[in-house]
Amino acid sequence: MNIETSIPAYIADDFSMYLENMESLSDPENPDFLANYLKVLSAQLASSSKVFDGMVDQLAMAITRSVRIDSKNLAKIDLAQPPLWENIKPYVAVHADARATVTELMNHSEHELKTAVLLIHFYNTYDATPLPPEDEVDTNDDATDSYATYGYDE
Repeated sequence: MNIETSIPAYIADDFSMYLENMESLSDPENPDFLANYLKVLSAQLASSSKVFDGMVDQLAMAITRSVRIDSKNLAKIDLAQPPLWENIKPYVAVHADARATVTELMNHSEHELKTAVLLIHFYNTYDATPLPPEDEVDTNDDATDSYATYGYDE
């Protein structure tokens, strides 16, 4: 799912860490590496819901396989300013195996849980395709020529 989105300043640092971790652990030569790492984090979280206090990016990784976020509808909310958990909660479904842990997080770490959910949401909608620099944009003056090269050498 690619929805054009920008990362709000209030989660930019945490998002950067989450993105870096997710991308660095996605190894095409070892496709199970990320999945195994996420399982370990999830097990650590299940043993103690406070294990990732102060580490929102790790909390997001720990719950990423346990929550399903309705990003299409969540994107309709103004997220330029930090929303309340009550505004985010209706768009989050939690796997039955993680409900007790997520409930504990809601009771003692609601802000971190909300931020972790937002990190996952923005990661799911993030398009990392780099934009070309403005001075390199091809205007292609030969677009009316039916045999235009469109940037390819002849």
